[in-house]
Amino acid sequence: MDTQFQQVDFGPLKQFLDNDDVTDISYSNGGQVWLKTLSKGVFRVENTGIDNTLIEKIAFQCANTMGKSFNMANPFLDAESAELRLNFVHDSIAKNGVALLMRKTPAKIRLKKDEIIKDDYIRLDIHDFLLKCVEGHCNILVSGETGSGKTEFIKYLASHTKENEKIITIEDTLELHLDRIFPHRDIVAMKTNNIASYSDVLVTCMRQNPRWILLSEVRSAEAVMAVRNSISSGHNILSTIHADKAASIPSRLYSLLESNLDLEQFLRSIHRYVQLGVHIKGYYSKERQKFHREIAEVTEFYVTEENEAKSNTLYKKTPDGKVTLHNPSKYLLGYLESQGVMIEPDILVKEEFKPQENTTNEYRVDTSVPNIPVVNSQNQIARPMVNNQIYQTSQIAPQPVNGRFVNNLTYPNNNQYSGQVQRAMYNAQMPNQKVNNIGQPMVNNNQPITTNVNPQQIYQQPVVQPNEQ
Repeated sequence: MDTQFQQVDFGPLKQFLDNDDVTDISYSNGGQVWLKTLSKGVFRVENTGIDNTLIEKIAFQCANTMGKSFNMANPFLDAESAELRLNFVHDSIAKNGVALLMRKTPAKIRLKKDEIIKDDYIRLDIHDFLLKCVEGHCNILVSGETGSGKTEFIKYLASHTKENEKIITIEDTLELHLDRIFPHRDIVAMKTNNIASYSDVLVTCMRQNPRWILLSEVRSAEAVMAVRNSISSGHNILSTIHADKAASIPSRLYSLLESNLDLEQFLRSIHRYVQLGVHIKGYYSKERQKFHREIAEVTEFYVTEENEAKSNTLYKKTPDGKVTLHNPSKYLLGYLESQGVMIEPDILVKEEFKPQENTTNEYRVDTSVPNIPVVNSQNQIARPMVNNQIYQTSQIAPQPVNGRFVNNLTYPNNNQYSGQVQRAMYNAQMPNQKVNNIGQPMVNNNQPITTNVNPQQIYQQPVVQPNEQ
């Protein structure tokens, strides 16, 4: 328990305050107690022995500790300590009884690599990629709903910054506690209030010459301008914001401004200086039978040579579990390289596993097995055995042969031909043959040849593509 609230008698609430799994405690509606935990999410607890009388008693004790008043003239009370934040609403305003919300903000890094990988909080490749981006001083904004764990993830990323890089935290309510987590590091914790605004604190912050500026949350126009001014002046930033997905972070920042600033100009400035947006989703998983948090989206922001603001979804996981991956653009690769961090261009999607799509109505050449342009009726290459090795089917259709599509050929799969036994097929010894309108090979006097194929036959050498005549 915090020393600041040692004299406060929390009664039955203390059992929840001492439980590390509990993050939030809510009391409302004349006796209901709701908990938010890391493992189960939000749920109601019964028969707690907690009532309006106890909550009012705690409110008055906290008010005395903070040197404040809590009555009809002052119906709202905020009480804050190093690891606990309380908000009371007087029953003159909350007509169904005094209300209380307690949020625990412990000075610890709750996320650990092995655990979050095991719990499917984040994929290993995305985890390592994001830490590389932190090493390369990328500006990162984390979005998500209330209670999704945005601040915890920011703390985790901040814990991987270099030991000799100065950090300044700017908060209106204390949540990060990096100065207490890393007491040996050069960290300054600043708190805004009615006297010192975000703008005032930011001016002083710049004079402290930090490498990293951490805002616990961007929730006001002042905070948006603090973000913009920080990143445009060459400092690096980690912060959180409420948004429905990572791709909408720039537009969400603009909506908080509530100004007539040109939209396109603002978005370009954000896309130019904020490299990554990360979205965290928290929900009750029926499969796991507990509350589950996970990284649902990672989006890259950049501005093209044509001065257009663009985004690139590097990772996205849909509710049905489908995952989409894309490699970072040349802009992010170039930025990281300028910071002394080199990563492979195919760090997320290896070249050999990239899906190749036919984006036009024309056939495209598959170059992995040269000179074997054969396609079946489903526009799929049916590759032969080459040197006794079976090639897997590809979705890429080859180019026309002599201006005609070969649409009546298949090659063996698992040492056998599929479909009909009788196939029109290329003869490897006839390199100059053509095909007619129905895809049959033409030799001699332009007469079609149809060959009866032994189903057990396999090719010992690749078929040669006919030469153009």
